[in-house]
Amino acid sequence: MEESHYNPVEKDWPNTPVLFKDKALFSIRTWWVVWSGDAKRENKLMCRKDNLFMAKIGVLNNLRVVKEVDFGVYLDGGEHEEILLPRKYVPENCKVDDNIEVFIYLDSEDRFIATTEKPYAMVGDFASLKAVSVDSVGVFLDWGLLKDLMVPFREQSPNMEQGKSYVVRVYVDKKSNRIAATTRLDRYLDNEPGDFYAGQEVELLICNQTDIGYKAIINGTHWGVLYSNEVFQPLKSGQKIKGYIKKVRDDTKIDLSLHKTGYEKVDDITDTILAALKTKGGFLPVTDKSSPETIYKLFGVSKKTYKKAIGAIYKRKLIAIENDGIKLISK
Repeated sequence: MEESHYNPVEKDWPNTPVLFKDKALFSIRTWWVVWSGDAKRENKLMCRKDNLFMAKIGVLNNLRVVKEVDFGVYLDGGEHEEILLPRKYVPENCKVDDNIEVFIYLDSEDRFIATTEKPYAMVGDFASLKAVSVDSVGVFLDWGLLKDLMVPFREQSPNMEQGKSYVVRVYVDKKSNRIAATTRLDRYLDNEPGDFYAGQEVELLICNQTDIGYKAIINGTHWGVLYSNEVFQPLKSGQKIKGYIKKVRDDTKIDLSLHKTGYEKVDDITDTILAALKTKGGFLPVTDKSSPETIYKLFGVSKKTYKKAIGAIYKRKLIAIENDGIKLISK
């Protein structure tokens, strides 16, 4: 006697023949799609039969509308079953079988809930967020959603204060399945140097100032350091800025710079200096005695890079170096 299997079609479309073996599933599915003329229902059958997907908490999901009610619509969350998208977030003219991009999290009663609003940071992200309240279980951060993001006391180092902003990492607590944040960042950053190389352009997130400079997260994966004597602009915690790999040290630590290194940067700045000279009538009151801050304010580079650029222009006999500045040589 052949073994029979339950077909999920029976739940959605009653009175349909449902006895078939797994090896015959494809042909029967094909017959059903042709007979019904509804490929979307076939997609629904395959997802329910094989559990091909599960809506992910803490990130954006593209989910299908399966039911409309007075207070919103329900979305197909796969293994999470149906997830409510409250009415105020439902797009205009939304209907069953439409796909909507939503963010999934838990509401105050720990039920899966969807929103079309996007938080300032999602699970896996590092971001600077402001502490808006403190209670007996932790600190709560404004992350752009109605329900604030909690940082448990055990995840704070140092203790956080209301009204201040902190760089945190967003994660999902494995025990409660709730989205939370932590200021203990080291566990999420790689200790190995990776594939970085000198001169590589990277994205930096400034975290905190130390005795030697600023600690920064590189591309969301590694720590790096910007040295104070090489920084000529104000930086603050939480600031995102473009930077460059200066050196990967033997101890695997990474030195950073806000400027390109070597003659690659010099080539860029020479054109800027020449353009500035033409704009200012052929003379700039900047010398090798000028402060690093003055040079950075004018050209956005370190004094060392500026002097290299001036030397390169001088060798091309385009400028004259005078006591009180540099002068463009007319040809």
